[in-house]
Amino acid sequence: MRLLVGRAATLAVAESLTGGLVAAELAAVPGASRAFRGSVTAYATELKHEILGVDAALLAERGAVDPDVARGMAEGVRHRLGADWGVATTGVAGPTPQDGQPVGTVFVAVAGPSGAVVVPLRLSGDRGMIRRASVAAVLELLTAELRRSTVAGPESTTAAAEGQRNGKGRTATRNGPGTTTGGQG
Repeated sequence: MRLLVGRAATLAVAESLTGGLVAAELAAVPGASRAFRGSVTAYATELKHEILGVDAALLAERGAVDPDVARGMAEGVRHRLGADWGVATTGVAGPTPQDGQPVGTVFVAVAGPSGAVVVPLRLSGDRGMIRRASVAAVLELLTAELRRSTVAGPESTTAAAEGQRNGKGRTATRNGPGTTTGGQG
């Protein structure tokens, strides 16, 4: 968040399984009002389409727990709230599976000026632990993308834009803390 405040960039948040925890974490930072535009807690699947603009056919076909849904949420909230950056969380915190996905399946996404990045997570623990780990993961991803955007050369921006034009963006796979591998999604 401090990176955003120092750069005069703005941020919007779309949340599902975290139910407002990301927004609360951001709003707790002094000076947050200079960067944080607002948030949408779209817990119900139909709200992901109606408010955030996620493709209804995608939601009907795959359900809400999907990397493309996370990407659509981040892009949608960025657009709808007029922010430079959008972040999103969607997944299964438990206690039961959802949309054919086991408890602990989570997707976090960040959408920015150069495209979107989605990270799939396989988390363990109780409902509260999964939700808190999801908040930490999306904020870590946002921080990494903000740093990348300020230090990346033109070829990085071109590659991200090319992935976005192809409708894919970037997808990183995370197996646990600190173990990320990147690739095209």
